[in-house]
Amino acid sequence: MSQSPGTLLAALRAEPPLVQCITNYVAMNIAANVLLAAGASPAMVSDAEEAGEFAQIAGALTVNIGTLSMPFVDGMRAAIGGAQQAKRPWVLDPVACQATALRRRVAAELVALRPTIIRGNASEILSLVGEASRGQGVDGRDAVAAAEDGARRLAQQTGGVVAVTGAVDFVTDGTRAVRIKGGSLWMPMNTALGCSLTGLCGAYAARAADPFDATVAALAHFAVAGQRAHPGAQGPGSFAPRFLDALHAVTPEALDAEAVIHSAEDVAA
Repeated sequence: MSQSPGTLLAALRAEPPLVQCITNYVAMNIAANVLLAAGASPAMVSDAEEAGEFAQIAGALTVNIGTLSMPFVDGMRAAIGGAQQAKRPWVLDPVACQATALRRRVAAELVALRPTIIRGNASEILSLVGEASRGQGVDGRDAVAAAEDGARRLAQQTGGVVAVTGAVDFVTDGTRAVRIKGGSLWMPMNTALGCSLTGLCGAYAARAADPFDATVAALAHFAVAGQRAHPGAQGPGSFAPRFLDALHAVTPEALDAEAVIHSAEDVAA
C-alpha cells in the first residue's frame, strides 16, 4: 500500500470529507453516526432533483440498494452522473442483489457504471458475477473465501476495487489482494453496520490517492474498533455504543499498530 490506514485516518480527520449517502431507511441513522464518529461528515441526499448537483460538491458518494424503490433508483442515477462529472469516487453496496429480479437488474445497471469501490458480503459478490449463492434476503450465507475469485474478476471487469466482508475481509483490485482480520462476533447482530462500512469506504476514498488503500483503511478501522469494543460488551446491544466510541477513539498510530492486514497469498481465509 502506498498510504497506510493510519496516514489516511489522519488525513480524514484533518479535513473531514463530506460524504453523500444514498442508503436504506434502516441504515441512515447508524451510518451517519459511524461517519461522524470516524471523523467524516455525512449527508443523506437522495432525491433525484438535487442528488446529482449535491454529488458534485461532496467528496465522495455511496449508493446502497437496501430499501429499493424507483425514486431511490432515479436519485442513484442522478448522483452517480454528478459524481462522475466531478470525478468524485463512488461506492456501491449491492444489498441482497440476488434476492429479486428488480434487485438483479438495478445492481447490474449500477455495476455497469463502474463504481470506484464495490463492498458486499460473499453472497452479493457471487451474485454480481453470475454465480450461485446461498444468500437469503440481506443475509450472506456464503464464506468470504468462496467469493474471492469472483471478486478478482469483478474488479477486473469494472476497473475498481471489490471488498468482500465477513469474518475475514478480502479486498482486491484484480491484481493486488489482502485479507483483514479483527472485528467482533457481535457485529453481524447489529443492523446496518455493513451499510455503515460502505459509507466509511466513501469517506476514506475522498482522502486517498488510491481506492485500494482507501478500502483497506476503512475495513481496518472497522476491524480494530470492533476488536476494541468486544471485550466490554455483554451482547449486541451493549456492543453498539462501545463500537461507536471505539471508532472515535482509534488514533492513526493505533490503527497502524493494531490493524491485522496480510497479503492474500500469505494467510488462509
